Amino acid sequence: MIAVKNKERRPTGKRPEKPAAKGAPKSPAKSPDKRRSEAGSRPAVVATRTRSTGPQAARSEGRAEAQTTQSRRPDRPQAQPHVPVETRPLLARSGDLPAERVPIILESSGAGDFHLIDTGRGLKLEQYGDYRVVRPEAQALWQPTLADDIWENADAIFTGDTDEDGMGRWRFPAQTLGETWPLALLGIDFHGRFTAFRHVGVFPEQIVHWEWMKDRVEEAAKAGRTLKVLNLFGYTGVASLVAAAAGAEVTHVDASKKAIGWGRENQSLSRLEKAPIRWICEDAMKFILREERRGNTYDIILTDPPKFGRGPNGEVWHLFDHLPLMLDVCRQLLSPKAVGLVLTAYSIRASFYSIHELMRETMRGADGVVESGELVIREAGLDGKVHGRALSTSLFSRWVPA
Repeated sequence: MIAVKNKERRPTGKRPEKPAAKGAPKSPAKSPDKRRSEAGSRPAVVATRTRSTGPQAARSEGRAEAQTTQSRRPDRPQAQPHVPVETRPLLARSGDLPAERVPIILESSGAGDFHLIDTGRGLKLEQYGDYRVVRPEAQALWQPTLADDIWENADAIFTGDTDEDGMGRWRFPAQTLGETWPLALLGIDFHGRFTAFRHVGVFPEQIVHWEWMKDRVEEAAKAGRTLKVLNLFGYTGVASLVAAAAGAEVTHVDASKKAIGWGRENQSLSRLEKAPIRWICEDAMKFILREERRGNTYDIILTDPPKFGRGPNGEVWHLFDHLPLMLDVCRQLLSPKAVGLVLTAYSIRASFYSIHELMRETMRGADGVVESGELVIREAGLDGKVHGRALSTSLFSRWVPA
């Protein structure tokens, strides 16, 4: 289910063409897994029967664990030098700004094997297939709805650094679970995995974008057109597989070899071995700059960058420094009949208006509409049918043609 709230404004007048910006992003960029640099790593696990007293105890244990894992956090390594990579100035844009629809709230109550059960006290209780999972969630400032014993009986509880990229441990209160387990979303079969960075191999708040993309690909296929999709920072490939299953030709880019391997594994699980997917293990900025030089174009571009990260050869990505150039290059990669450019941003201290106005400036003179706001997941209770509270997960901005 998707709920959309917005208002639309169309700008008037044109802005005269101005010289190209002098200051292109100063550092090279990365195509790593945002919040995902160790996607395939085996987490440290502790098999123990819980003595906690619900969400409050889980949160306290997480704080204690953070003190023991601080030295292992994947924060910006200082020993590795910055690797210079090619860049270019931002292109001058002229013409009208695109129309805007803001704010838009794209809401999901779950799909397939996932739904959000309950939230509160800085934690979230989720259903992933057969497993109930407890993970940190800083946005959940309120109290849980469900009783403590339901939280205590979760199959897996992440205890560790509460930062988005912090390492920690999984605790299995009843019995030790395997590293992976089967999941399905939007007709795609894939493996969930207990990683050392709290993540499980899929970001379900993205379901609303994937459904939008799937619909566009299928509509084009009915009209006899095969869309080309570029998925930057593609992680474990669920979005790429959704696009390919719908009939698209897909290019999947991620700097993590483990994530690429996980994606190929998911491709086999979904019986899409013959689907036209290119798996590219490379720095995202390097890749799109090369695609620009070659004149290659795409009909849909998804970009889901991290706040900070490093590429496979030490390339450094800082979202606030490098996002303007990334979007600028992505615009050049859009085909004449492009269907959309989608940006998602996590864990940044900014309003959605920051990326909204950046997207509008990037698409100046291209007509169309820029839609921006938040992605939220709504609690659905134990049975997946309750209309509970909405949990904000990320910011997004999306350009679509008029």
